[in-house]
Amino acid sequence: MVIGGPAAAALGTLSPEEILFLRSLPKAELHAHLNGSIPISVLQELASEYLASRAASGSSSSSISDESLVAGIEKLKQGPVLEEIMDFFSLFPAIYALTSTPEALKRATRAVLSTFLDGDLPECNHLELRTTPRQTTAMDREQYLLAVLEEVELYDPDKVGLIVSVDRRMGDDVLGECVRIACKLRSEGRRVIGLDLCGDPTAGQVETFAPYFAEAKKAGLGLTVHIAETIHNSSEETMKLLSYNPDRLGHATFLDEEAVEVVLDKRMCIEICLTSNLLCKTVSTLESHHILQYLKADHPVSICTDDILPFRTSLLAEYALLLAKPPYGLGLSQDQVRKMGEMSLHARFK
Repeated sequence: MVIGGPAAAALGTLSPEEILFLRSLPKAELHAHLNGSIPISVLQELASEYLASRAASGSSSSSISDESLVAGIEKLKQGPVLEEIMDFFSLFPAIYALTSTPEALKRATRAVLSTFLDGDLPECNHLELRTTPRQTTAMDREQYLLAVLEEVELYDPDKVGLIVSVDRRMGDDVLGECVRIACKLRSEGRRVIGLDLCGDPTAGQVETFAPYFAEAKKAGLGLTVHIAETIHNSSEETMKLLSYNPDRLGHATFLDEEAVEVVLDKRMCIEICLTSNLLCKTVSTLESHHILQYLKADHPVSICTDDILPFRTSLLAEYALLLAKPPYGLGLSQDQVRKMGEMSLHARFK
């Protein structure tokens, strides 16, 4: 995986001893989206096979053209310029087209798991991989999750679990189906450990999700929600989401004082994605990042990557942003960084 941008700059300032310290640090990755973490080399292989298959069959029934597919892959390869968070969501049609069969999805999942978990000093000791079940002409939503689980369950249970994501744009029928499948698989002993609310942060009405979150929690699933990602997310919406008592919060970038008080009181772990925030321009600088208020309050946080492909980062590089001296990083001590690794492990879903 190519590292670039602020993550690469921070990593480049560290000594070999500091890098070894970060590599050896026990830590968990709790906020990694499957489709945003596929290595570019695997996407290129899938793209070549996809285009060759379409050419051989003469098919043009796909919702995405060959030109758009190639352009999307090339944009991801180069590292897209993200002016705001909404730019990020335009990157996925090409990836979705390439992972629309169980076989391709399993290959992609296998590559992501290997990126995080394989090697003598893997990126993390525990991974929680999340993905939204998609229905395609080749598989339904349950088959989608089963394909991912087939790869996930090749690893020991303490190494990796699957979080099922539901999208804010989903209607009740699809939302209900996704949650029912997640609960069913959990009851059957499959490695489904949590439910996530994700998607366009300005879409949907959060009241819709209340009964589904309750159903998931009753089934023993952990709950994490993307929350207050933009300035357009209202205080009322944020407080409503907090009232559902999620176990963890994704980003939580624009919490107001009332919301922060609730989060601190309930000790809800914040999933922090430093590079993602910087490149999506939801945070202007590291020095102004909201992680600092939680460190000061000794509040649980987990350092995460979000989507390593478009953001050109890694979990090692995200930790480098903690350890590197300003202006390249936050300049935390090794003891502080070690504690953050411990907090991430304590916040994992069972």
